[in-house]
Amino acid sequence: MSETQQAPTTAWGSIDTADGPMSVYRARPTGTPTAALIVLQEAFGVNEHIQAVTRRIAEHGYLACAPDLFHRTGTGALRYDQHAEAMPLIGAIGPEPITVDVRAVVEDLATRDGIAADRVAVVGFCFGGRAAFTAATTIPGLAGTVVFYGPGIVSGPHAVLDRAEHLDAPVLLHVGSEDPTIPADHIAALDTALAQVTVSTEQHVYPGAGHAFACDARPTMFDADAAALAWDRTFAFLAEQLPTVR
Repeated sequence: MSETQQAPTTAWGSIDTADGPMSVYRARPTGTPTAALIVLQEAFGVNEHIQAVTRRIAEHGYLACAPDLFHRTGTGALRYDQHAEAMPLIGAIGPEPITVDVRAVVEDLATRDGIAADRVAVVGFCFGGRAAFTAATTIPGLAGTVVFYGPGIVSGPHAVLDRAEHLDAPVLLHVGSEDPTIPADHIAALDTALAQVTVSTEQHVYPGAGHAFACDARPTMFDADAAALAWDRTFAFLAEQLPTVR
């Protein structure tokens, strides 16, 4: 954020979904935003890190919204040492509830903020990466999707790689070469599937980086160089697919 740029305005709100009300953390830049990013949480909820990511995105001129995908259970945010508690929560969230929740945010952005779906992109981290890819295959008309180390896309109970043919907007993926949740054969399977789609796709593999390499709230996993490069690529991708000034 430049010295002259004001910090984004932040607030929690609630929107209605087909499965009940859902809390959403919103970060609004100065001025009138013309584009929006939906930020999908890690396995630990809309915690301080995801809120910081949402603010960071807003500093680039986007209206950024992080919906609470745990709203059906009322769990809220978990600590990073609560991995065992997080796993069954994300395991219960398949393509249908993800689609319900992301579509609700897309519709709210249109009615509340006048930002249509083709001016909205989705970015997700960890579980949210899988959720972002899922939304890209089930919700038409979005501007693009960014996936940070999303396990479960290729295999698992909610795998959605077989839906890649439904992608209708560009996709950017980031994965660490040493991520045990996304092994080399999964990376190769993604490359193969994405080579068959008609939209632009990029998958970047970061040598030596592991899972959650862009999460500075987890020092043992954070890789500053890989994170900086991934974010540079992300904002370049967004500037091309979703410029903040039309």
